[in-house]
Amino acid sequence: MDPLSQGWKPHELPGFMGLAGPLWSRREDAGWAYGLQVASQHLNPAGMLHGGALLTLMDHALSTIAWQAAQRTPCLTLQLDSHFLASVGEGGFVEVRAQVTQRTRSLIFLQGLATQAGAPVLQAQAIMKVVAQRGVP
Repeated sequence: MDPLSQGWKPHELPGFMGLAGPLWSRREDAGWAYGLQVASQHLNPAGMLHGGALLTLMDHALSTIAWQAAQRTPCLTLQLDSHFLASVGEGGFVEVRAQVTQRTRSLIFLQGLATQAGAPVLQAQAIMKVVAQRGVP
């Protein structure tokens, strides 16, 4: 799959996320989707997408959705529960979609699903903590 031809945009991000990518995003009717084109640097010794790379993508997607739900206030992952459902080989394109399931004043609860070619590869639930920005009480 060619992500550019499907409306995906690549992102060169700073810090750890820059090492994990490049990551992709696409605006959709229900919000945003996040993606990863699986390359050799993402593989484990078995030649499949490393579980840590897949969890990194999921955590990034969930925390970005939480950040949007918190009016662009930083959010930290308190808990991330996941279930691996299938493997992904080199060249695969993994897409993550997530939604907020509940919100309190300081916590955001989310669900996410990662797919490849429409087939589920990882499902996750998370709790994110909304944190005050530096210098803002």
